[in-house]
Amino acid sequence: MNKKSLLKHLVPLMFFIFLANHAALKFHWYFSIWYSDMFMHFLGGVWLGLFFTYVFYQEDSFRKRIPAIIVCAVAVGILWEVFEFVLGVIAVDQFNILDTTSDIFFDLSGGLCAILYVWKKQQIKQLK
Repeated sequence: MNKKSLLKHLVPLMFFIFLANHAALKFHWYFSIWYSDMFMHFLGGVWLGLFFTYVFYQEDSFRKRIPAIIVCAVAVGILWEVFEFVLGVIAVDQFNILDTTSDIFFDLSGGLCAILYVWKKQQIKQLK
């Protein structure tokens, strides 16, 4: 997998997340469907994982870059939670440790899935 191929995955996913977030806000899914927040954090984690893979990607040393990709994806997830806290965006409570923990977990899970996806694509390419 090369950088151009990663970009072909990043851009459509970014637009899908934008449209899904717009629909969730318009139809109040974040308040009526309890797991929609988890789905969006997972997709955001996938996007972050692909983005930081794109930023740090070098085909010959991808495995060495995985810790940096994970740290960056989780750091952005934590910064997003700080942003929510500062702006008071969190729905019911000003701060809910369970919600924050699950959001960061889904950011991390999405990032790990993105890394696994790129790793598998890279291995398939090497077999050809």
